[in-house]
Amino acid sequence: MRKILILLFSLVLLSACAQSTALLGPAITIGNTGNVLQAGFSYGSNLAVKQATGKSPGEHVVSYVEGKKEEKKIRKEIASYLETHIKIMRKKISIKK
Repeated sequence: MRKILILLFSLVLLSACAQSTALLGPAITIGNTGNVLQAGFSYGSNLAVKQATGKSPGEHVVSYVEGKKEEKKIRKEIASYLETHIKIMRKKISIKK
């Protein structure tokens, strides 16, 4: 039991030394579904995407979400500008009457 705890503790400390997270997804898939074939396809497709694009699927998701956040921010800025511009123009129109 002590050896297992020491092994787990050392894995936690040394997790940055190796890229063990690549196997984490397929390991969870095998644990949940018991389907080794599905886990193999998952690992293979993740590896193929990383080799083809240089980014992991998770990095693609993060960049997509960041792009959407920036787009939303720009839309809010444009809407704010248009609202203030409309208010100014309404004041100018009401002064001319």
